[in-house]
Amino acid sequence: MIRTMVQLTEEQMKALKELAKARKTSVAKLVRESVAQYVAAEAEVVSREEKRQRLRNFIQYVKEHPDEFRDIEGKTDVSINHDEYLTEIYGTWKKSS
Repeated sequence: MIRTMVQLTEEQMKALKELAKARKTSVAKLVRESVAQYVAAEAEVVSREEKRQRLRNFIQYVKEHPDEFRDIEGKTDVSINHDEYLTEIYGTWKKSS
């Protein structure tokens, strides 16, 4: 482990000491755990940003290559007009049952 110096407010130190006492652990361990959680949360944010960027890239690709994303009947506007298509399908289904 590496020893380091950190400055905390009196309120922060008091809260850490109380929490450490309640959990029967050290302030140092609480600080290490807090840093680990913060780093993990930041990694998750980066991961979300990566996912968003991948989605943006995919959407751009779909816009540039619409013929590759037709449904079985050749329609390319299903995501836009899905309500109309569902009404058409369910209307047909209700009539036949």
